[in-house]
Amino acid sequence: MSVLTLASAPEDATALQGAEAHHARLAGELAGRVKMLLTAVDRDSIAAEKIRAGLVAFCDLSLLPHAAAEEAALYPVAHRMPEARLLIESLIGEHRCLTALIDALHTAPSPAAAAADARALQVLFEEHVAKENGLVLPLLAMTPEVSLAELLADMHHRLANDTGDKSGQEDQDIEEEQDMREEQFEETGGCGGVCGCGGAQETAEPELDVREVPHALRHATVFGALDAVPAGTAMVLVAPHDPLPLLAQIEQRSPGVFAVEYLVRGPGTWRLRLSHR
Repeated sequence: MSVLTLASAPEDATALQGAEAHHARLAGELAGRVKMLLTAVDRDSIAAEKIRAGLVAFCDLSLLPHAAAEEAALYPVAHRMPEARLLIESLIGEHRCLTALIDALHTAPSPAAAAADARALQVLFEEHVAKENGLVLPLLAMTPEVSLAELLADMHHRLANDTGDKSGQEDQDIEEEQDMREEQFEETGGCGGVCGCGGAQETAEPELDVREVPHALRHATVFGALDAVPAGTAMVLVAPHDPLPLLAQIEQRSPGVFAVEYLVRGPGTWRLRLSHR
């Protein structure tokens, strides 16, 4: 069944597709950042702390405003539909759980302590958007009295205003927190295993295998992982084919930031080292 058959108007069908794509980008970026945190926890304490700080920033600037905009723009309309009332109430409850997990990431005493909460956050968010994509958005799109396109436009307007009001101060707060934690590592002599001083043994570069990642999430997952790679380090990407379109998108998104080295060129598996200059 095509998306058009699930909507009462062409503009709502287009809006439905756009909302699903936005959810895929959010879920993919979250998955990439969580993967990098889980990989770095046992390898490089300083890098893991930077990745955790980046994950917190992503949640504060993307996930939480998205949830708030949904509750303000989409959920009230769906809640007035008898067939969706209990579902919307449960989704609001899931927003509260997501917020609690993000709060736990903020207050975790170490990246290792945050790892379990990060993974739980990823799983819950993926299940949450699956319900929205499969139930809430199609219901709104199919209802003739409701304009999903207008509701999503309102939601995006709220997101734009919220981001503009909060991003500067939150970025400053996150940077200050990260600087403070890095100073603590320096005072205790921690090197994360990258300086050769004997503080920890050097370990392999983190690896992101996207072969099992759903195609709709694949590129966003790589972007999220790359955003979590500190400058001066690298990530190994494992793909089922030569990812030339993805590499072009990476260069367009971050010109000159990542150097690419092919480690294995097929035929069934491609391995590339992406180094953050």
